[in-house]
Amino acid sequence: MNKVYVSGVGMIPFAKPGASSPYHEMGAQAARAALDDAGRGGVPFSYELVEQAYAGYVYGDSTSGQKALYAVGMSGIPIVNVNNNCSTGSTALFLGRQAVASGAADCVLVLGFEQMSPGALGSVFTDRPTPFDAFDEVTDRLVGKPEIPLALRYFGGAGLAHMKKYGTPLEAFARIRAKASRHAVNNPLALFRKEVTPQDVLDAPEIWPGVMTRLMACPPTCGAAASLLVSEDFARRHGLRRDVHIAAQAMTTDTPGTFDSGDMMRLVGYDMSRAAAQKVYEQSGLGPEDLDVVELHDCFAHNELITYEALGLCPEGGADKFIMDGDNTYGGRVVTNPSGGLLSKGHPLGATGLAQCFELTHHLRGTADARQVAGAQVALQHNLGLGGACVVTMYRKG
Repeated sequence: MNKVYVSGVGMIPFAKPGASSPYHEMGAQAARAALDDAGRGGVPFSYELVEQAYAGYVYGDSTSGQKALYAVGMSGIPIVNVNNNCSTGSTALFLGRQAVASGAADCVLVLGFEQMSPGALGSVFTDRPTPFDAFDEVTDRLVGKPEIPLALRYFGGAGLAHMKKYGTPLEAFARIRAKASRHAVNNPLALFRKEVTPQDVLDAPEIWPGVMTRLMACPPTCGAAASLLVSEDFARRHGLRRDVHIAAQAMTTDTPGTFDSGDMMRLVGYDMSRAAAQKVYEQSGLGPEDLDVVELHDCFAHNELITYEALGLCPEGGADKFIMDGDNTYGGRVVTNPSGGLLSKGHPLGATGLAQCFELTHHLRGTADARQVAGAQVALQHNLGLGGACVVTMYRKG
């Protein structure tokens, strides 16, 4: 298996729906930025040397990837369009990494973009069964609250389950959101850069009394990000960066326990996250105690808290203490979501996984500016999509 290097990364500032360029312009801009980043001496890397491309997006017509990449170049290469809900970007990364690791290609461009609409997520096609039928049935039975949008019921219900099982206070979720805002202050690409306190989060309008306020949910967002993946031989021949590589990666989907357990935490991907993380730890020979920085899928503050335990950053039931001790931020055990995460940076579905890759790559390079995690050597990425799929990726410096 070839060693896979992240030779170039690119990302554009995330924006509110209606305030961004069209999807294909955002995608082309991020792709060019990744090619420029891989180049040396101010000379951008040529798109003509890219052998395959994977383009991830959720809300768009088929072959939108070609529309975005044709503005960068039309070299006749395979372009694969990828859709895996909120894990779309990292699923594209998973496919690109497989292509390089297997020797099927030496140079792959991975792109993610999304042009979103305001408001809660919903189904586009109403004349056929939704992939979420089984999820909705379990949620109706365990949670009820049909007046609340489904995504909020899924993750709010999971947070409520944790509260009931472990006595977790609502303030724990508020502390996560406040931490996200402190980190995002230093991220010029983030959508929301205003710092808020835990009390500000608790005082925000309630979406679900006693369970969730508006600030505990990530906003719909538009944006794009990209990565250039190369083999070691290719990087040497073309003088490309070899300062960050993918040390391990795993993708998981649901098992019967998702629906049979009667547990909202498992319904929203706890088992997928835990299984993917365990596979990555086994592949790499490293564990959660070796991590310096993590970008994880905080679509809701509730999911960040649950994911701490799924990834082994703290024991099951130990998330509240992990937060209270400051072990999830600078000066603590592992810095989580230094970018501001989905809660503050924003969540353009197809771009999220590649934006996480962008962030972690810069920390391992030592180029994350005011967000830099000092001496970062090992980084972990977690990207989750209901329906479902989870991708966990470990990066190492050098």
